[in-house]
Amino acid sequence: MVEQFFHIDPSIARMAEEAEEICREAFARIDGNAEYNGMKVLSAFIENNVSESHFAGTTGYGYDDRGREVLDRVLAQVMGTEDALIRHNFVSGTHAITTALFGVLRPGDRMVSLTGLPYDTLQPVIGIVPGGHGSLKEFGIRYEQLDLLPDGSPDYARMADAVKGARMAYLQRSRGYSLRESLSVAQIERIAGIVREANPGALIVVDNCYGEFVERREPAQAGVDLVIGSLIKNPGGGIAKTGGYIAGRADLIEQCACRLTAPGVGKEVGCTLGQLRGMFMGLFFAPTVVAAALKTAVFSAALFERLGFEVYPHFDAPRTDIIQAVKLGTPEGLSAFCRGVQKGAPVDAFVTPEAWDMPGYDSKVIMAAGAFTMGASIELSADGPMREPYAAWLQGGLTWPSGKTGVILAAQSLLESGVLRRDG
Repeated sequence: MVEQFFHIDPSIARMAEEAEEICREAFARIDGNAEYNGMKVLSAFIENNVSESHFAGTTGYGYDDRGREVLDRVLAQVMGTEDALIRHNFVSGTHAITTALFGVLRPGDRMVSLTGLPYDTLQPVIGIVPGGHGSLKEFGIRYEQLDLLPDGSPDYARMADAVKGARMAYLQRSRGYSLRESLSVAQIERIAGIVREANPGALIVVDNCYGEFVERREPAQAGVDLVIGSLIKNPGGGIAKTGGYIAGRADLIEQCACRLTAPGVGKEVGCTLGQLRGMFMGLFFAPTVVAAALKTAVFSAALFERLGFEVYPHFDAPRTDIIQAVKLGTPEGLSAFCRGVQKGAPVDAFVTPEAWDMPGYDSKVIMAAGAFTMGASIELSADGPMREPYAAWLQGGLTWPSGKTGVILAAQSLLESGVLRRDG
């Protein structure tokens, strides 16, 4: 069908049809989880008496903003936590994570990452690399990490020793710019059990970006203390214009709120400036939108594996986040892939992606992202640093038809650029 509207080589169209056919079983699993999570979200809206009056928003200090308070309760119920802090003035997932880290850590504390090196933009926050002012390192907070095993899996055997005496055990659920497998909720639960036994007082904090609503449980339901994410990823449903969230233990949420605003003020202030309707609506749509993104990821894995590329994970592997990595192997391949994805965007399809020095990254990054909301990676996007292994990390897809089309156009772009031979 796509060839009725776009110029697609018959060989690509044929392989796309074959790839979609072998994805049927995976699609059925995705739809089952989406139905479960959609009902979970709906019940939270109903049980917290969400009303049209909650969409009005406030200005100034935002005292007694009922919509803000109800949205916190809805998210906490969805995430399985005591409390939550969901705000439009978190400018990114990194900002929300930073707020949480500075909110609960104190000088002299030790933070241990149990999933190796954190995502690029968090490294200046911690003080692993230079480039920022006021890092955790500058405030006397020590950082250590337990590297992943050579196969990319967690090093369970060494975790107990790693967290002894630590204030925080930190986990990054998603793969970031690596080819390791993302963490499942079951793996997070296993890690939480190890940490609890070795150091009962340690805080377990999870960067949940890209993982919300992929499984039927969230990390807080697996024994962690705080989960953090971005609203221009999964939980914003492609509707929230900006924002992020922190969910977890009530005492820790209060500490984070005091970091976001001011000590003694916490959650009691913060005007919502007309953003609540989009945040409520985005959260409501999120399970369905995440399902579309997952189908896009599964389909891309099936198609590009058939075209001879290495993909992570495979199309039929269990999914723990919405990200699909495709190893292109060369700068030309990565650039061509991103150009094709851009051509399938509903916004700025005419733009040609170019690698540039993106803030917070140590390599040039190329990004295809024709989105209604700038940088929203729940909308179809593909990006990667211009360095080995020259892989594209594909994520998003507000709808399955648009996601599928973007993936097929990426394959067509590789063919037209000469990276892919016409015989596949």
